[in-house]
Amino acid sequence: MKTEFKKKSYKAVQVVVLGMTVLGLTACGKAVETKSESVLNPNSLTLEEIQTKAKKEGEINSVGMPDSWANWVETWNEVNKNYNLKHTDTDLSSAEEIAKMESEKENATADIGDVGMSFGPIAEQKKLTIPYKTSYWNEIPDWAKDDNGDWVVGYQGTISFLTNKELVKTPPKSWDDILKGNYKVTVGDVQRGTQNQMAVLAAAIAYGGDEKNIQPGIAFFKKLAKQGRLSLTDAKPANIEKGEVEVALVWDFNALGYAEAIKRSQFDVSIPSDGSVVSGYSTIINKYAKHPYAAMATREYILSDEGQINLAKGFARPIRNVELPKDVAEKMVPKEEYKNAKPIRDFKAWEETAKTLPQKWQEEVLVNVK
Repeated sequence: MKTEFKKKSYKAVQVVVLGMTVLGLTACGKAVETKSESVLNPNSLTLEEIQTKAKKEGEINSVGMPDSWANWVETWNEVNKNYNLKHTDTDLSSAEEIAKMESEKENATADIGDVGMSFGPIAEQKKLTIPYKTSYWNEIPDWAKDDNGDWVVGYQGTISFLTNKELVKTPPKSWDDILKGNYKVTVGDVQRGTQNQMAVLAAAIAYGGDEKNIQPGIAFFKKLAKQGRLSLTDAKPANIEKGEVEVALVWDFNALGYAEAIKRSQFDVSIPSDGSVVSGYSTIINKYAKHPYAAMATREYILSDEGQINLAKGFARPIRNVELPKDVAEKMVPKEEYKNAKPIRDFKAWEETAKTLPQKWQEEVLVNVK
């Protein structure tokens, strides 16, 4: 299910708010806690207390964190080893994860989810999250976390160029290079796919645009369309392996993963030197979780050195500045290539822009596709 870094937006629905400890009445008329203060305010606990409670829970159920994505399999193996937690996952998109937590409420089957960065604030706004900062909080960039710990990015990705060197002898290193080429560029379905929409934002950033101004990106792809060089197929591994993709615009971790799965030496993966966009995936802890402390301990592990290295083994760039083992670091795109890649900062502006992008794409780009 997870083929994109950030998932499609969906209409917000009002939910019941559990802001403080919820009280119920017993048959004797006494007030009883149904959600403990330590769950709603976990930062008042020590890490040792959280870990002890997690071990007692003995189980962790995730959504959108399958073994095959970003090397989660190794993370879950280590979480099980550290806390003896039985794990299950349901692979869902970001929107589906939040909808599941929202609809199930106290009948929750999910404890923790991994959502596209822009969906963290949505989950927080819907009052669906437990704020937990972890002991690594001060090492997380401000753009990648919520003030209270309702969401925090665990790993990041940047729009990159994936070039099949058997089909393109001189791989592009910039958006300007692409305009001068004679090969087709695969962008996929910009009207529906978020990774594809982010490619337009990346091009916009390179030419002076931002979350509020996507027009420079539209203009770039309009030129490609008029040249007859725009491919609207998906950059799926099967299509890449069949030689149907010359240059693709995809997240760097996807590009590296595809190349590794097919034949790494056959492909060039680079970050456009004149600008790109950085986004990430955030963990959210379900306020209605049946195993909240196990979810907190899992977030703690994800942000640990070991957890960050596990993600890097799956080609996802760590959000913390951790030293990667040599064999892992050598498979990543060099850090210096990211100097002109900018993270999304204005989520509200991008949400509004994303609503208008499909129509702009149809009216200004698709009409010129040859």
